[in-house]
Amino acid sequence: MSTLTLETRNKRTMLIAFGMALAMLGMGYAAVPLYDLFCRVTGFGGTTQVASASDAAMAERLAASAGGVSYSIRFDANTSRSMPWEFKPVQVTDTVAVGQRDMAFYTARNNSSVPITGTATFNVEPEQAGRYFNKIQCFCFTEQTLQPGEEIRMPVLYFVDPAALDDPNMKGVEQITLSYTFHRASEADKNQS
Repeated sequence: MSTLTLETRNKRTMLIAFGMALAMLGMGYAAVPLYDLFCRVTGFGGTTQVASASDAAMAERLAASAGGVSYSIRFDANTSRSMPWEFKPVQVTDTVAVGQRDMAFYTARNNSSVPITGTATFNVEPEQAGRYFNKIQCFCFTEQTLQPGEEIRMPVLYFVDPAALDDPNMKGVEQITLSYTFHRASEADKNQS
């Protein structure tokens, strides 16, 4: 068995420490997309699900056995401090039968003197409802660009999955809040105004 010199052991320790630091840095960069994927799959933190039209059609068929159960849906709208937009729901609440498609509208107006591109983040409260709140079409799927003074009307096509009725955590839930916050899409856009 050979004896390693102190210098060799120090080099090996340094390489191991450097490798561990590099691995931790890589895990730090991977954490955000992995957490986002986890939230989208599980509905954790009120993250809603994205559904297709065929998913909605299947939910409507399943809803026939739901016995007409419905939820009150509350629509909430916010803007970040750096966003000079007026943003609000057209209708603050609506009632939707489980499994039935419904559409809500929001309006946004650019109150600045320059074009601004925004993107909306969203969540659902209570958190346990996020996994059952499915959006088929939403303005939050893409960036929105508004010219100075321009106002647009933006739709959200959604349904509540009938599987919510089988979840004991959803017992007692009568209202689901869909909340959006608009942010500037980029820092370059922020520096224009």
